[in-house]
Amino acid sequence: MRETITPRERVNLALNHKTPDRTPVDFLAVKEIWEKLLPSLKIDKTGLKSSDYYDCEWEEILRKFHVDCRVLSYDQFFAPPDSFFSQGDSVSWWDSLSRSTPNRMFRRVTKDGGLFDLWGHQLRVVKNPTGAYEEVVGLPLADASASDVNAYSWPDPDWWNFDPIHEVIEQLDEHDEYHIRFRAGSIFEVAWQLVGMDKFLMNLAIDPAVPLLIMDHLTEIYVELAERVLKNDSQRIDMLYFYDDVATQNSLMISKAMWKKFIKPRHMKLVEVARKYDKKVLYHCDGSIYPLIPDLIEMGIDVLNPIQVDAKNMEAERLKVEFGEKLCFHGGIDNIHTLPFGTPADVQEEVRERTRVLGENGGYVIASTHHIQSNTPVENVLAMYDASLRENKE
Repeated sequence: MRETITPRERVNLALNHKTPDRTPVDFLAVKEIWEKLLPSLKIDKTGLKSSDYYDCEWEEILRKFHVDCRVLSYDQFFAPPDSFFSQGDSVSWWDSLSRSTPNRMFRRVTKDGGLFDLWGHQLRVVKNPTGAYEEVVGLPLADASASDVNAYSWPDPDWWNFDPIHEVIEQLDEHDEYHIRFRAGSIFEVAWQLVGMDKFLMNLAIDPAVPLLIMDHLTEIYVELAERVLKNDSQRIDMLYFYDDVATQNSLMISKAMWKKFIKPRHMKLVEVARKYDKKVLYHCDGSIYPLIPDLIEMGIDVLNPIQVDAKNMEAERLKVEFGEKLCFHGGIDNIHTLPFGTPADVQEEVRERTRVLGENGGYVIASTHHIQSNTPVENVLAMYDASLRENKE
């Protein structure tokens, strides 16, 4: 009889291109989906632990679905000094519409109701027919010079308090059973959101000094935070995760030459931190990132997310054949068409097919092609996480 393995062992087998007992799964969703699942799954709140750092009810959803992965995030542990705030400001940890995991997420709320993240982006809540999302509306570095960038109120790495992280891991995973990754942040995306996409990309092409300086500040902070976390909790964190969308549905957002010159070296600094502590690296980029995949492999990226299969050249079969021996895949279940508009049977057939193709000889973690969106029927979410779909029949 096959011995039972832990979720952590299952993910590690898959990421080492070996076939586990069943294909591992992950779960990421917008707030509305989490809230709909609580009554649907009949989550019993009796006796639940409490935590200042993650939502224990949402964690129970992961356990109900037998999800193998857990995420810790840099912004979970942000602890700025009083000087960071203006009079009348407050902190909101649980209301952010950008949360996709049980983790809390920092938001500064001004006395007049203004909403800001820790980087100084001003946000507004935009409603849609099935929920709402946060949109960046303030561009604090839109007209910044180099001296303005250097004088900007960048968060100091000392403003983070990672002392509780070990206790959080102990509470979240008291039996050392889950595969835990640390979310280290985004360089390119956060940078252009401080300036505005059009202006940032134009300047990157014709006068890149200021865009590069902004990305250098961000890189320095992220690298230092990742170093501090992995240095102190390296035994229990399995993987480093960072994200930067540099592609559209049909092509890259910038030329490959510009990516190699401006983005790749900064991403490499995060990869180097992970390698220093012998950790695997997961990189997230939506869209048609196909032209960059050989470079990502050369950089040391182990896992690519979210495998947006409807984007140009991102078909599951193509990716597995061309890159499956050197790269693992995380995602692949279409949340533009299948999850929101398919039937439960359509969803289950797609899970089977992705598992058959991307999961051959390991190398695959089942997840949606981005956070499951608010227009997705609960029945389709339940169908996706039917545990029988993951079993290795061989």
